[in-house]
Amino acid sequence: MPLLTRRQALALTLASATLPLARTAFAAAEPAQVKIALDWTPNTNHIGLFVAQAKNFYKDAGLDVQILPYTDTDAGTLVANGVADFGITGPIGVFTQRAAGADIKSVYAIVQTETGRVIFNDGRKDIQRPKDLDGKTYGGFGSAWENALISAIIRNDGGEGKINTVTLGTSAYEALANGSVDFTLEVYTWEGIEAQLEKKALRRFRYADYGVPDEQTTLIASSDAYIAENPEAAKAFIQATKRGFDYSIDHPDESADLLIAGANGALTNTDLVKASLKELIAGHYLKTTDGKSGVIDPAKTLALGDFLFAHGILLDGQGVILKDKPDFGTYYTNALFG
Repeated sequence: MPLLTRRQALALTLASATLPLARTAFAAAEPAQVKIALDWTPNTNHIGLFVAQAKNFYKDAGLDVQILPYTDTDAGTLVANGVADFGITGPIGVFTQRAAGADIKSVYAIVQTETGRVIFNDGRKDIQRPKDLDGKTYGGFGSAWENALISAIIRNDGGEGKINTVTLGTSAYEALANGSVDFTLEVYTWEGIEAQLEKKALRRFRYADYGVPDEQTTLIASSDAYIAENPEAAKAFIQATKRGFDYSIDHPDESADLLIAGANGALTNTDLVKASLKELIAGHYLKTTDGKSGVIDPAKTLALGDFLFAHGILLDGQGVILKDKPDFGTYYTNALFG
């Protein structure tokens, strides 16, 4: 599952997740064609899409939705260039691409809280807290965000934030196992669960425990152009997608099976899929403790934007660090829920 450069809103009631949606005037028309691009091969972050497809929630909403196969081209790039109408991405991607002038906007928060972790081998007795990572070797994936993230975590724990960085050409876990790196990053709700199933002895630091803004890690993005030209189709898609994610929370076993079937052989580890979905639900990643799903949190968006701006991560179209802080309120919308 993608993380950062590797891989990176829901308000219906329980009744709406289980009863057929009324066919609106829009739904009664010829089905609208909608394309959504994935950020990685199918996984539990995508489960609501596959459930909505299999349960005919998109059809009920008057849509003909095509889930595009994953490619090496970033989903945000596909959206900004009109190849896809929607795309799965992360907030870092939306911030950096929009700052550089791309037409991309967050419209739905799949994951409500941070799933990323700093990980290292459990046997490392010399690593007890983030400041112990000073001077050690980090296995990374080549983004400026990673260096800002890790340095901030270490400094906020009283360290200097100085590390050695190598770009991984192999799996993160393999690099840890062979000792070529001291620590790396993982997506806890997929890679972390897989490591637990394989009984890998690892320890973790959660970003937000050390002063890094919590983020809604996985988003659906669209573009201002698409939303302006297709307002009804955009709303229908987001609301039917929410219905799919909410159904997944309420019917995890069935939904896991639907994801596996819809992935056309891409998901062979059934135990991983079901364990990952269980953690996404139990850990309130798909729905907050107060019952919110899908909705983009303005406070989290602003805090993350401020962090990225302060650390010089946001560049303009010429690759120059932004001098003036953007209006981060234009980087997202919750208007498609109503």
